Amino acid sequence: MHWLWVFIVGLVVGIIAKLITPGKDPGGFIITAILGIIGSVLATWVGERLGWWPATGLMHFIASIVGAIILLVIYHAVFKRNATS
Repeated sequence: MHWLWVFIVGLVVGIIAKLITPGKDPGGFIITAILGIIGSVLATWVGERLGWWPATGLMHFIASIVGAIILLVIYHAVFKRNATS
């Protein structure tokens, strides 16, 4: 059940990351949601393994948003560079 919540929070995180991240999102809503889910899963896994925070809570949510923003910025950089080549 824990991972189901990670995925649900990931969808919300993807939407928030899209609103915060400047620039046009080349992938649309679905890619942003997937990046949000991946950012949430990575933040959960890394934070729990390093003992930075428990599985739930405000700090986990904020870390998920930051992870999704980082992935979204990387996605922007990769696809912007490929579009100009």
